[in-house]
Amino acid sequence: MIFVIKKYVFHYFCCSVSCPHLSGIAALFKSVHPHWSPATIKSSIMTTTDLTNLAGKPIVDERLLSADIFATSSGHVNPSRAINPGLVYDLEPNDYIPYLCGLNYTDQDIYFITKHKAYTRTVTNVGEAKSSYDSVIVAPPGIKVTFNTTRLEFLKVNQKITYQVMFSQVATNGDASFIHGFLTWKSSNNIQFVRIPISVKLV
Repeated sequence: MIFVIKKYVFHYFCCSVSCPHLSGIAALFKSVHPHWSPATIKSSIMTTTDLTNLAGKPIVDERLLSADIFATSSGHVNPSRAINPGLVYDLEPNDYIPYLCGLNYTDQDIYFITKHKAYTRTVTNVGEAKSSYDSVIVAPPGIKVTFNTTRLEFLKVNQKITYQVMFSQVATNGDASFIHGFLTWKSSNNIQFVRIPISVKLV
């Protein structure tokens, strides 16, 4: 997922794992959760991944060098965690607005369509009825990330909450073209988390 705020292009990545493995995992999840949409299954897989390999070491690329976010995407799929993610990002019409950036719409064009500059996401509770999640942000270097709320409180299953994210530059980043970070919602019982990788292209 790509969107532009001021001079920055932000990407939310999908998992880059071989199709047969993901297809099998998706089929398993559909049998356990028959009412889950394809977007819900995709979200559960993407947001519960591991950022290290099975030995607990950094993931490497095809050159056996430390892989960056463009090589790892969301990370290594963890089916046992993904089957019970707690929260999911189910797609809604507004979630497609960031793709306007990829179609070369200007900031002014996008503002004319959306009527706001901040970026919103909606999460759906698929875990315990009464649950809460706190935000944990690893901001890209030099970028300030702020929320309209730092805690999500759910009272029932399938309840949806929309939160707002705002990005602004607070420091320079030298010659870097891309800088990376993570946005995570962690359950108060420390069992579940949903994490989204963020990549910022400085233009």
